[in-house]
Amino acid sequence: MRIEVMFLTLKVFSSTGGIEKVCRIAGKAILENCTRYNKRLKIYSMYDKPEDAADNPYFPTEIFTGFNVRKLSFIRKVLVQGRKSKIVILSHVNLLLVGWLIKKLKPSVKIVLIAHGIEIWDPLSKRRKKMLNCCDEIISVSKFTRNKILEVQEVDPYKCTVLNNCLDPFLPLPKNVAGSAELRKRYGFNESDKIMFTLTRLAATERYKGYDKVMEALVQINNPRVKYLIAGSYDAAEKIYIDALIKSLQLEGRVVLAGFIQEEEVAAHFTMSDCYVMPSIKEGFGIVFIEAMYYNLPVIAGNADGSVDALQNGELGILVNPDSVDEIKNAIESVLKNRNSFLPDQEMLAAHFSYESYKIKLNALFSRLQAWKFEN
Repeated sequence: MRIEVMFLTLKVFSSTGGIEKVCRIAGKAILENCTRYNKRLKIYSMYDKPEDAADNPYFPTEIFTGFNVRKLSFIRKVLVQGRKSKIVILSHVNLLLVGWLIKKLKPSVKIVLIAHGIEIWDPLSKRRKKMLNCCDEIISVSKFTRNKILEVQEVDPYKCTVLNNCLDPFLPLPKNVAGSAELRKRYGFNESDKIMFTLTRLAATERYKGYDKVMEALVQINNPRVKYLIAGSYDAAEKIYIDALIKSLQLEGRVVLAGFIQEEEVAAHFTMSDCYVMPSIKEGFGIVFIEAMYYNLPVIAGNADGSVDALQNGELGILVNPDSVDEIKNAIESVLKNRNSFLPDQEMLAAHFSYESYKIKLNALFSRLQAWKFEN
């Protein structure tokens, strides 16, 4: 059977990061658009195992192949299949080589790259820039990422399109989320405590998320009922750093490290909290922001990266200078004093970031590339 559309990924199911989440959602949207036009799709993952896709709700396992780190097998397969395909979507800049090789073998194939954030913000080598320029379209998840690409990668601006990430269509409905009271007990929070929440990986390489700045701001908030919950996996070195920072700032009892939390508990953590705060400086988009807003949390984010798109230039939340502890503190105090004034506009959130809106925009992009006009 000839496959007209290929979606190439590094990981889809074997990790829980933002890029992997984007791949799952994009895979579903691409499949539904392919089905609409009677085109066949195949999704290949370099690192996932075949069984990683079992029982997933996003797309049938029959269209998914995981190569379990067998890179040569992955490359051989996609090169053979690429010569038969009409459009190839690359989920990450690290797949540029195979995209470039496919284009060399079959110049008529359309190559589309999804650009997320820091992986493409620094100048690529001369050879990789050449590979990047073979792409027919570069989908940037935010205006910030698009501007970075244009600034450092010497790409034709007409090839660069912005398509913001969207809400996972399988998120639990807010009204169906339970367990918030139990979580407060788990972390030792009282009913009267005001909870600020951050969900991110904790590592020295992830410190740009701004959780250390939030702790510095917390020192200046003279209210012991204001607590800070940081959730996400952490390495040993970062745990030592954070524990030392908590001690030096005398925040024992006010900052709680939750560690990794299961996907099925994320929604309850949002609904338990009073405010989501992550003043990052290197966020490509920040899908966690729109998820927090979906659960009606006021959001505080940095104004120096892709977070600006997620918060719609401040219309959906508060944007602060991520380097200013005072601005972070003032934003937190404003939310806690009058939380209802900072609740996100759910209609605006849905208009910009719903799955259906994303699927329509993706279809329009592929239509512009004439992706659906080839013959079966």
